[in-house]
Parts: sequence; structure tokens; C-alpha cells
Amino acid sequence: MSDQLVLKAMEKEDLEFIHGLMNNPDIMSFWFEEPYQTKVDLEEKYMKNKDNEHIRFFILKKHEEQLGFVALYSIDPVHRKAEFAIIIDPAHQGCGYSGKATELAMDYAFNILNLHKLYLIVDETNEKAIHVYEQAGFKTEAVLKEEYFIKGSYHHAVYMSIFQKDYLKR
Repeated sequence: MSDQLVLKAMEKEDLEFIHGLMNNPDIMSFWFEEPYQTKVDLEEKYMKNKDNEHIRFFILKKHEEQLGFVALYSIDPVHRKAEFAIIIDPAHQGCGYSGKATELAMDYAFNILNLHKLYLIVDETNEKAIHVYEQAGFKTEAVLKEEYFIKGSYHHAVYMSIFQKDYLKR
């Protein structure tokens, strides 16, 4: 893995890449969502949210290659917290990019936005993601029992977080 990984603000021309990710059933099952996004819908959402101060959308890139999508949702300037989400393109999974992308997102959240807390919700069966988050310093706060219905069964969701003070100590 190269240190050339960067988070770039998502642009309109990235929507084709995002469309492919958001319509992948394997990816979206881990996002607790239906793999159903039209290009028109994605473009409308992009245009509506491109100036929204409570959201940051990034494309993970290595040189000019798109590797994944990283987002900070529900950015709360009063309570100084946000939800973290990530997708690594299946063609690039297993290369260690998710750990580096998580670090880049935490750096942005804590050093640029000056957030106090970053949290995420992950499917309990997504052991690889949980391992990445634990390696990055996230701690489990709660397990939400049978929270989401995915592929015919209910799944537990793990609520994890990391605080700015703990991130800065590392």
C-alpha cells in the first residue's frame, strides 16, 4: 500500500463511480440499505447536498484511481460529532485501503472539523470492518439487537465511536 492515498471532495464526475458502488448488493447489505440508486436520483441528491455543511463526501484516491467512498454524515457543530461511513470498491478490497481511509477521515474530523466524537454503525457480521475500526481506535458502545432486516433475516448492529482526545493521544 502506498502513502499516496488521499481523500478528495466528491465531485459531480464521481457519480458514475458512486452509482456502481451503491447498486452493488454485497456492499449495500453492509450499509443496511437496498441496492437501488438511479443515476438521476444520485445527481439530485448530490446537487441538493453539495453545499450542506452537515455532510462531507469524499472519494478515496490513489493517484487518479478511485478506490472508495468516505462520508461524514450528520455533522453536528453544537455537540461536535458526526457519523463515519466508508465503502472500498470490491476490486480494491484486501489491500489495506480501509484502514488508511479511516485514518484520513479521522484526521479530517478531528483536526479540520474539530469534532469531539466520531461514530459509526456496523453489521455485527462484518468482522473485517469491525477489526479495521478497532485497529483505528474505535470502541464498541452498544449492540443494537435485530436492528436491520437484510437478505431475509434481522442483523445486530454495533455502535462504535472514538473521541478526539483518544485519537490525539495515539
